[in-house]
Amino acid sequence: MTRIETMEFHGLEAIRLAGPRGASAVIARHGGQVLSWITGDGRERLFLSPRAAFDGDTPIRGGIPVCFPQFAGRGPLPKHGFARTRRWDILETRHADDFALATLVCSDDPVSHALWPHAFRVELTVLLEADRLDVELAVQNTGESTWAFTAALHSYLRVVQVEDVTLEGLRGTEYADCLTNEVRRDTGVELSFDREIDRIYEGVSRPLLLRAGNLSLGVHGEGFPDVVVWNPWTEKCAAMPDMTVDSWRHMLCVEAAVAVRPVVLAPGKTWIGRQTLVVV
Repeated sequence: MTRIETMEFHGLEAIRLAGPRGASAVIARHGGQVLSWITGDGRERLFLSPRAAFDGDTPIRGGIPVCFPQFAGRGPLPKHGFARTRRWDILETRHADDFALATLVCSDDPVSHALWPHAFRVELTVLLEADRLDVELAVQNTGESTWAFTAALHSYLRVVQVEDVTLEGLRGTEYADCLTNEVRRDTGVELSFDREIDRIYEGVSRPLLLRAGNLSLGVHGEGFPDVVVWNPWTEKCAAMPDMTVDSWRHMLCVEAAVAVRPVVLAPGKTWIGRQTLVVV
């Protein structure tokens, strides 16, 4: 039976979507962040670090953090912006026999104005089905002047062993290698992982296929023009206080992003981007 309930998750206020065939998702109000997605086969599909902080102030390592209004360190704001550490309000919940849905919202206030002096409203809608998760980000300019932003759904996908997985669908796509500051074009049929990777693929329109044994997923973005692929590998992972030494092995970030060219949003206008994850 589908239902929606409020709960505590590691001490944080959250809501749980209970979907068809035993599927579920947990969304924290801190950051409006999806922290768990269990499909109808009982498998957890998102990586959440065993050392993630749940203090209500620190970004949570794992799940699907919302990066807004800045992606990574590409600007003057704190890394990945401030949305992932803000408290989001629950705007709407709905469910029927074949889905459960929740929309959370955050908007500007004096705290955000101290960092970024613009009026905005951001809604995050999570739609859960038995074997599918849709996460939609809607950004509205509620002010009187035009502003620009970058953003991402920083999805940490769970894998058993990242060395054994491949990612298909990026062949022929130009990417910025953030480790070497070079721009290249992907020429392989599939992307495999045997070292640190940090790439921004520009203008991705095809669906992607993460081949990861019984955790394989189809990954598709709409509205988001870019895809970020990231894994810190051994040395950087060991230096992260909110990751265990082997956390790198069990995750791969495949992120729907606006990273290369910012979205310019006029007053009263809304931009929408979505990432869909489907069991294959």
